[in-house]
Amino acid sequence: MQNRAYIFILATLMIDAIGIGLVFPIMPDLMVRVGAGTTGEGALWGGILMASYAGALFLFAPIIGSLSDAYGRKPVLIAALFVLAVDYVIMAMADVYWVLLIGRILAGVAGATYTTATAYIADISNAKERSARFGMIGAAFGIGFVLGPAIGGIAAQWHVTAPFWIAAALSAVNVGFGLFVLPESLTEEKRRPFGRNDLNPFKTIIEAFKIPGLWIPLICLFVFEFANMVYPTLWAFFTRELFGWSSLLIGVSLAGYGILLAGVQGGLMPVFISRLGEFRTLQLGFISALIGFVGFGLISTVTGLVLILLFAALSDLSPPMMTAIAANLVEEDKQGLVQGVIASLSSVAAFLAPLVATGVFEAFVDDQGAYLPGAPFLMAGVLIVLVVPLMVKLRRYAQS
Repeated sequence: MQNRAYIFILATLMIDAIGIGLVFPIMPDLMVRVGAGTTGEGALWGGILMASYAGALFLFAPIIGSLSDAYGRKPVLIAALFVLAVDYVIMAMADVYWVLLIGRILAGVAGATYTTATAYIADISNAKERSARFGMIGAAFGIGFVLGPAIGGIAAQWHVTAPFWIAAALSAVNVGFGLFVLPESLTEEKRRPFGRNDLNPFKTIIEAFKIPGLWIPLICLFVFEFANMVYPTLWAFFTRELFGWSSLLIGVSLAGYGILLAGVQGGLMPVFISRLGEFRTLQLGFISALIGFVGFGLISTVTGLVLILLFAALSDLSPPMMTAIAANLVEEDKQGLVQGVIASLSSVAAFLAPLVATGVFEAFVDDQGAYLPGAPFLMAGVLIVLVVPLMVKLRRYAQS
């Protein structure tokens, strides 16, 4: 039964990644459909769209995580999946920007899929299993990002909204699947009451930061996620500006990244953890992230882009390590809270980063002055350097 549940959670996360990845290749064309202007302006409006999703996720992720601590993972997870299916239909029917904006806000409200699924994995795993299993979450996302951009790039040749209809169908099928195969992972005796404080995301975050040592992986995750948001926010606009790529080529490049990501997190990560331990694996991810950001900031050729993608994929070794360390610092009845706070902090990063990154991109592409499309990547590299002293402190909490 536990194996079936584990497979369902991974399938759910993979389908979520497919739905997200479907959109990336068509973002420039989608902005044209709803009336955005030049490449720089389209990137800016696309960034606002992503920020609205993140803002809604910030407000609701801790609430949803705490609800799952009180009432169980299954009902919360199924409800979130259903709302996502409805959201994709709204996105498919949108032909003006404000409808698209409402759709993304609704998706943010339903962003508990990742939060609750991660708490579910924590429920059914012991401390030593969590790093590898959180890595498998990344692998599931990687497979989704292989399929998503590829399907999105191909489906967009029929119509720009076709990818949304595909995502809606996949989500609806997964709701039915979950109703029949997913057992509840959180027993009655391990649940905690849901109170008024759980409705306030700021109080929930403050509560998490009061747990001894937890603030260190939380801050590291926040900064890392802020920096990494430059990829989904700007990849389509960056490659179109630098190389003139079509939606299909953008989708193929993202699919290639997904293959690398799945290989790193599903294949290499367990090997690194067993041979190097959690902390050295975390270090490897940070070093790779820095190389990736600096490389993308300075590249001018497709060959250079392909080489740097290898380091970008290796950088994703870090988040599962930090998530596992955070999970191991709390008791079972607070796993939902902690995962909700992690998702909430990630959503704050995802709210702020697109606004900052697209502003920097527009300034170095559309405005007069220095032309440097990779400037947002260099900015992300600086952030990674700044958080290294905190990352070093995680050594004491990592599993050997």
